[in-house]
Amino acid sequence: MAAPHSSDSLPPPDAAGVQAAATPTSGPNRVVPLAERKAAARRAALARRQAAAEAVAGDPGFAERFAALVLEQAPPPRGALVAGFWPMGAEIDIRPLLRALEARGHALALPVTPRRGMPLLFRRWRWGEPLGHGPLGTRQPEAGEAVRPDFLLVPLLAFDRAGRRLGYGGGYYDRTLAALPGAEALGCAYAAQEMDEVPAGPEDARLPRVATEKGVLVCGGASA
Repeated sequence: MAAPHSSDSLPPPDAAGVQAAATPTSGPNRVVPLAERKAAARRAALARRQAAAEAVAGDPGFAERFAALVLEQAPPPRGALVAGFWPMGAEIDIRPLLRALEARGHALALPVTPRRGMPLLFRRWRWGEPLGHGPLGTRQPEAGEAVRPDFLLVPLLAFDRAGRRLGYGGGYYDRTLAALPGAEALGCAYAAQEMDEVPAGPEDARLPRVATEKGVLVCGGASA
């Protein structure tokens, strides 16, 4: 008669297999991957932002009031080189803010989109200088010296009160902010772009403040 098998004679369990068996991949208890949660959040955020942009489309003074609010509640430090962005699609219009910052003596820069996987580059730009067409529908300086900004105005799809930011999925601003220690960042968005919680991973940069038409939110705290 063959001896019964003891636990000592069994091969060690496959840890990966045990983990896979313990993690539901379908049904109501399925663990949704971060990339899938971000994709769903982007679809919802795009719709909310589009609705917000359409709601203010007939208000010609909206962008000027937003600029005045930022200058009052979250102005860049004196002498800071400010990196902005040229709004595309339904992004909040910061162009009056850029003009006002230049009038206050701030040097300006705009981002140049590099190949995927790299941080953004920034070129010195003055109001009225020509802009070329960049990747993904962006507009960027055709010339200008490369500069390191001290203060960044950051576009986004969604944000939450912990400072998590949802972008378009390229990771450009996450890499850029990580590569600019000491630089200040201010998210710029419509108030309707706020989410209860933005899906984020450990490499996703957080914003210390976000400016909306309702005020400047100090992330992790109360409105400034």
